[in-house]
Amino acid sequence: MGKYEILIVEDDTGLNQGIALALREENVFFHSAYSLGEARTAWQQETIDMILLDLNLPDGSGYDFLREVRKMSDIPVLLITANDLEIDEVTGFSLGADDYITKPFSLMVLRARVARMRERAEKAGKPDEYRDEKYWFRFEEMKFLVDGEEVALSKTEQRLLRMFIRNIGQTLPRDRLVDAIWTDGGEYVDENALSVAANRLRRKLGGKTGTCPIQTIYGLGYMWTKEHGNV
Repeated sequence: MGKYEILIVEDDTGLNQGIALALREENVFFHSAYSLGEARTAWQQETIDMILLDLNLPDGSGYDFLREVRKMSDIPVLLITANDLEIDEVTGFSLGADDYITKPFSLMVLRARVARMRERAEKAGKPDEYRDEKYWFRFEEMKFLVDGEEVALSKTEQRLLRMFIRNIGQTLPRDRLVDAIWTDGGEYVDENALSVAANRLRRKLGGKTGTCPIQTIYGLGYMWTKEHGNV
C-alpha cells in the first residue's frame, strides 16, 4: 500500500496531535495545520489525500478553505466543529464536505468515519479519465489525446501525468514526485531524471499551440495550473 497523507486543520494543539495519534497506522502520514494560513501552505506544498477540517479557526472560517479545495480536488474532507447546528451541517455538505463531526467527539467514532471515507474514496478509484477543451486522457486504456490526436506516453510519463491530474493547482515538490513515480527505489534516481521526464511530457502535450499546463515552480517542483483544471 502506498503512502496516504492526511491534513489535520485544527487550532487546538492537543486535539490536533490526539487525532494524529488516534488515526496512526502504517503508511499513513499526517500534516498538522493550526490556522487557515498554515492549511493553505500545506495544501500547496504537500500531496494531500484527505483533510480533517475545523470550521472555527483563528484567522477565518474552514468553509473558505473547503471552497478552495473543492475548486481543485475531490479528496475526502471531514468537517470538525463545535457548532451543533443543522445549518452548519447543511452548509458543509452543500460546499462538498464528505462527513461532519461535532465536538466533543469520540476518537473511536472519528476513526470509524475516517476509515469509511477512505474506503469510499478508494472504491471510487483515482481519476481514470480527464477531459477539457484540449486534452482527453483515459488512463485505464492508456490513451492520451491532445487536440484530438493520440500521443504515446512512456510508463514514467503516464505516472507523472496522473500525479498532475490528481493534484491540479497544487505545487508538487520534486522529492514527492520522484517517490510517486519511481516507487522501486526513488532514492537512487538521478536528480535530472524528473526534469527530463517533465520536459518530454510538456513537449508531447504541447499540441497545436505548443503550450502545456505543466508549470515549473522554481526551487520547489511542478504544478498543473488550475485554470486548465476542467475535469
